[in-house]
Amino acid sequence: MNDLRRVHIVGVGGPGTSAIAVILAEMGLAVSGSDVRESPVIDRLRTFGVRVNVPHDPSVVAGCDLVTYSSAVRQTNIELQAAASAGIEVWTRANMLAWIARQSRTIAVAGTHGKTTTTTLLTVILREAGQDPGYLIGAEVPQLPHSAHWGAELFVVEADESDSSHRAIAPHATILTNVDVDHLDEHGSFEGIVASFDEYLAAVPGPKVVCGDDPSAVRLARKHRALTYGLEAADGGSLDVRATDVRFSEGGTTFVVTSPLGSAEVRVHLRGVHNVRNCLAAIAMAGEFGVAPDVAVRALHNFQGVRRRFDVRAVDTGATFVDDYAHLPAEISAVLAGVRAERSGWKRVVAVFQPNRFNRMAVLSDSYRDAFMDADVVVITDIYASGTERIEGVTGKLVVDAIRKAHPTKRVEWHADRGALVDFVAKEVGAGDLCISMGCGDIETFPDEVVARRRELSRAL
Repeated sequence: MNDLRRVHIVGVGGPGTSAIAVILAEMGLAVSGSDVRESPVIDRLRTFGVRVNVPHDPSVVAGCDLVTYSSAVRQTNIELQAAASAGIEVWTRANMLAWIARQSRTIAVAGTHGKTTTTTLLTVILREAGQDPGYLIGAEVPQLPHSAHWGAELFVVEADESDSSHRAIAPHATILTNVDVDHLDEHGSFEGIVASFDEYLAAVPGPKVVCGDDPSAVRLARKHRALTYGLEAADGGSLDVRATDVRFSEGGTTFVVTSPLGSAEVRVHLRGVHNVRNCLAAIAMAGEFGVAPDVAVRALHNFQGVRRRFDVRAVDTGATFVDDYAHLPAEISAVLAGVRAERSGWKRVVAVFQPNRFNRMAVLSDSYRDAFMDADVVVITDIYASGTERIEGVTGKLVVDAIRKAHPTKRVEWHADRGALVDFVAKEVGAGDLCISMGCGDIETFPDEVVARRRELSRAL
């Protein structure tokens, strides 16, 4: 594709595809895109010179060298069909990302959890070191001008296993954060997921940095002679980069990092042991590219976080409302454990969860049974489809049933209807409570909806 000049992106408003649009535009290509509705993301893309049509229109693919599309877009989409009829090459997002990655020396961040935060941390460390890395981050980062940027020397990117992007990218170097059960529709089984990461690591010619705290990941680390990081190796062995003296206070974490380059104290405005591991991964990989520990520590101290990762959205009459992207059991458990470790004076933790994808919940709903142990009240709503087909009998009630069966005394509420959910939480949450809503669907607007409802109720008194 050396003659690539014009690319069209179907579903360009998504976090992954919008970032690709920015990178292609910064590369100097002519980029167009389409989506089903206008959004602030699309407005921002237009400032980069990306031509976006809303809604879809089959005529816009005419004259394109290539069409690519979001994983949420179905093959029946009229623009994809028009491209196929015209003989225009059509690539998945994974193929497009792989092409971009081949244009630079790429550092990919792979793993089931923590990719976005780790990618961001590594990016800000490299920038603090005076480098100008390109990056593609699947979330908004207040500290960075945009969620994507093209830099030809280094390119830092998330390698997503949901569509096997991690195997298509073929990076120079990689971080593997952990290996957990998800995307069984893509990999078939947990063994299939492990095998995919095994194959992935085997193909990486440069530095490999792998979490030693994770049982499956550490086995892969030993096999592929990777640099390991963590707090305590799952196999009882040694770790190359390790955190000790971990303390939580005032919404942040302090720990001591020890690596082959020396020891230093880190202070970062992130909660939870999971974020300690994310920091260690970024420090370890940055060290492989010549970044001194004191530079990494300075970057982490100034880190301002990632949108939708413990994102405090409002404080209303003494109640705090937080939005978080956590949607898998281990992610939810880690976020709530971080809250429990440093509660900042909150009386109760009210956890609201929106399950995601019918095919995921059909297989994994029971695995959520222990994820909410650190919440005082658990509120579950119905499944956000994310483009998956509805499955008879599969609803958010499966998660409710799993929690109640495993923990009969735990207070668990079920509200499938969004209006009823908002109304219940608006009345339930009181002064001194923390309400943290979690999921990767439209639950991100939930804090705003609840606060608006609380104010309506207050005016009615």
